[in-house]
Amino acid sequence: MKPQHERILQYMDVHGSITPMEAFSELGITKLSTRIGEMIESGISIEKHREKGRNRFGEKVNYMRYTKGE
Repeated sequence: MKPQHERILQYMDVHGSITPMEAFSELGITKLSTRIGEMIESGISIEKHREKGRNRFGEKVNYMRYTKGE
């Protein structure tokens, strides 16, 4: 397993889920969706949840939150 995949899974174990901003700020991973795709292709069960929020300028944004699947 790739080191970034391991860090993502460890983060989800501790925090329950991960978003692209958390991946960047906490793990230094800039392409979370790419890493998640690789993990799914390798057989790891990951669930995707679309969320809505606001960015630091108060603008509406959509982003994904990833959790371990069953």
